[in-house]
Amino acid sequence: MAVVGVLALQGSFNEHMAALRRLGVKGVEIRKPEQLHTVTSLIIPGGESTTMAKLAEYHNLFPALREFVKMGKPVWGTCAGLIFLANKAIGQKTGGQDLVGGLDCTVHRNFFGSQIQSFEAELSVPQLASQEGGAETFRGVFIRAPAILEAGPEVQVLADYPVSSDRLLNLDTSTGDKKENGEEESKVIVAVRQGNILGTAFHPELTADTRWHSYFLKMSNETGEEVSLSSLVPAQVGTSHYQLTRSDLPIFQ
Repeated sequence: MAVVGVLALQGSFNEHMAALRRLGVKGVEIRKPEQLHTVTSLIIPGGESTTMAKLAEYHNLFPALREFVKMGKPVWGTCAGLIFLANKAIGQKTGGQDLVGGLDCTVHRNFFGSQIQSFEAELSVPQLASQEGGAETFRGVFIRAPAILEAGPEVQVLADYPVSSDRLLNLDTSTGDKKENGEEESKVIVAVRQGNILGTAFHPELTADTRWHSYFLKMSNETGEEVSLSSLVPAQVGTSHYQLTRSDLPIFQ
């Protein structure tokens, strides 16, 4: 039976655990390297990426996390977790942070702005809907969210989001700085898959829609891990979702 680990250093790991329970799947909170040997897949949740990186370094988790990814076991990063899994991150705080890597992309940290600029948006998700059913859209919750600016040829784009020219900022992807003359883009990438790695810039765990979790669980079957698909509770695709208010926003910086 598949056992899903959820990195539980900081951030929205409790919400991921709750989503797994709704699907009838056992989740295990991961805080030490040796615990990774007990799980068949791993979720790296949203949170404050710099703080998570410092805690991961303190607990000597980075070598074990990198090995877990290299072994081909399914790994999903949401928001800060996406930053962790990127091969390159820009727009970081002074001094930067360690990355797990494995996902061939460049991520801009906090691309969508500060805490008070958090928002929800309907995203077109045809691949998700084709596999998991339900609507062709998914309500994305973006909290100080990153965005993928560049992705390699083996990266499958699962969702993107339109941005205006002033939001895009014509960033230099080598530094995160503005360019004087840069070609404008109309969209940024907010959900991807590359082999055993899934990444979302938004927070599916903060909604009532469990299709992303169901999609991730089925990746275990595709990559050779044992998971009983028949035992999964059908994904919830109701229209109710987490309502963002300024008072209940998780503090992600």
